[in-house]
Amino acid sequence: MSLFVEFHLIQNFAPSNLNRDDTGAPKDAMFGGYRRARVSSQCFKRAIRLNAGFPAQNQGVRTKKLLEMLRTQLQDQYGRKADDVDSRIESALSAAGLKLKDDGKTEYLLFLGQQEIDGFAALVDEHWDVLAAPAASEKKSKKDAKASAPAEVVKQAKSIMNGGKALDVALFGRMLADLPDVNQDAACQVAHAISTHRVEREFDYFTAVDDMGAADETGAGMIGQVEFNSATFYRYAVIDPAKLVSNLQGDRDLALCGLRALVQAVALAIPTGKQNTFAAHNPPSFIGVAIRHASPINLANAFERPVYARNGEALTCPSVAALADYDSQLSALYGDGLDRWAYLDLSHAWPQDKGERQTSLTALADWVVTQLGQELEH
Repeated sequence: MSLFVEFHLIQNFAPSNLNRDDTGAPKDAMFGGYRRARVSSQCFKRAIRLNAGFPAQNQGVRTKKLLEMLRTQLQDQYGRKADDVDSRIESALSAAGLKLKDDGKTEYLLFLGQQEIDGFAALVDEHWDVLAAPAASEKKSKKDAKASAPAEVVKQAKSIMNGGKALDVALFGRMLADLPDVNQDAACQVAHAISTHRVEREFDYFTAVDDMGAADETGAGMIGQVEFNSATFYRYAVIDPAKLVSNLQGDRDLALCGLRALVQAVALAIPTGKQNTFAAHNPPSFIGVAIRHASPINLANAFERPVYARNGEALTCPSVAALADYDSQLSALYGDGLDRWAYLDLSHAWPQDKGERQTSLTALADWVVTQLGQELEH
């Protein structure tokens, strides 16, 4: 039986510029024929990763500076301080199929679990002498480095690249063009957040005074402008729990631990763009978690026709009401009798008979883990 865990959030942000395009303006999109505010899925995924608080040994790192990280670990943990430590690291990485550029950085951003990084450090320490740089007369090109490594080292190096039980790698996946065998399909899909209503960009003209300006110096030391908007967003994400367990090498308990942390991270994730300017730290007004058994359902089309605030009501209220109504319509056609909801609602617009109301974010996370623990046992 298929099983999916969905997150549906309604979140109103004060004036802000959380996610900028190439001109510095807030990202937006056309939806339903109207201009909408938008925050990209990649932006929210990073915010989720930073808020998840996964255990250090089950945390991923996205970086080009793998050589630098391994050098530090070999020096601090293993006491390896030889001048040619970098060449040994390069040989070990090459054995796994990873290449370094002349500046010592990898060719592209790698998304590695901490256990994978630890594995490479241990590999270099274990095969320290074997990975020593050859004499000048025996030096080979980088292209030949992998071929020159002993078969045992190559096999061990390749076995390290297994995701390292990193929860964020397992959730959001990774793609290495040169090493398709170590790719991981994401267990979690995140949609671009869009406003439930139409928006217009606004402009803030600002000036800055030179604190050291003389009495006869008039005018500003700096002038400029920044674009911003304010919007009520619909956010959506869906997780395939079975895929998550598979990506974590069958570790069901770790998957449930990750899901507990994820529930809270999704709620607390706020992009950092221009926050020093706007301080838009506004948590969601509604968080709904749906467990579905047929197929995932993104409810963005509830807002194909923009919502409007009437009679002084908050935009979050008609947004939550539209979300509930649209879900009821779609569930009648595409849902499963085993589907269920739990929710937190500050808008008081979600029907009380539609799911189990929770009293705190911790309680919501507990509900998700309890439900999935029972589902994954079958």
